[in-house]
Amino acid sequence: MLTRRTVLASAAASTLAAPALAQAYPTKPIKIVVPYPAGQSTDILGRVMADQFTKALGQQVIVDNRPGAGGTIGADYAAKAAPDGYTLLMSTISTHIIAPVIYPKLPYDPIKDFAPIANLGLTPQTLIASTKSGIASVKDLIAKAKGGDLNYGSSGNGSASHLAVALTLYAAGIRMTHVPFKGNAEAQMALQNGDIQLMSDAVPAIVAPIQGGRVTAIGICDSKRSPYLPDVPTVAEQGYPSVLAVGSIGIGAPPNTPATILDRLAAEVDRMMAEPVVVEKLKSLYFVPAPERRAQYGKFIADEIERWRGVVKAADIRID
Repeated sequence: MLTRRTVLASAAASTLAAPALAQAYPTKPIKIVVPYPAGQSTDILGRVMADQFTKALGQQVIVDNRPGAGGTIGADYAAKAAPDGYTLLMSTISTHIIAPVIYPKLPYDPIKDFAPIANLGLTPQTLIASTKSGIASVKDLIAKAKGGDLNYGSSGNGSASHLAVALTLYAAGIRMTHVPFKGNAEAQMALQNGDIQLMSDAVPAIVAPIQGGRVTAIGICDSKRSPYLPDVPTVAEQGYPSVLAVGSIGIGAPPNTPATILDRLAAEVDRMMAEPVVVEKLKSLYFVPAPERRAQYGKFIADEIERWRGVVKAADIRID
């Protein structure tokens, strides 16, 4: 009888231990892994989130930059961290949606190896043409592509900028030669010089070049126009509704992180997303706030993976 009571007491204590630990969370500093260099959009937003979490949680939250391999090095590091809520990850379209589609030997699974917390911001890819090309619309692009050889640039094989153009070409039934660059900045310079005729980039990187007349925006790769480029029609408006390439930045944790901790962090994200400093920072980065939290964010990632997997297969996109 004594043994049975001891076992029951031990079981009860174990049952109560996890909630008690979660209630005490956090008791030490937290780090947010940013899988890109300092100064990029993901890093800037990550530092805003770190400041807000520090104020809300009463513990120091710091950014840990771990760049490399398109963000997959930092993502893999976070996936293998202790599931205790003290290591978080800024997740992106590159780390959680495109990489799983194009790299068969990715060292992590974006669904099984992460616990989603919240989607934070969205920004669509936008097709931009050289001002020397005479291309001002998707219709112009198709006519020019059918009339001769055209080149398009990207930040590299398998990047969002590569796949967005490849998706457009597939939908329109045209071909162009892909010229990969080391980054979008280098590709944009080639576009402005007229060395290539087309590329795609996220809204934050192209607002200034468009407004300065250095490139011509021909279509937003989203179902609706960008509030930051309201005069630029979507590719869908121009007859190709399947051309959807919207980038995202979110936040997650290693798998098996206690649900109570994840729920608390998601609730804090909801609160901070209403803070004027966060709202203004998202605007300054040309991001549209995203509504998905916890399970909804997980479904968003899973749905986007399947959609892009279908696109890559149907369009026979090869990663050299």
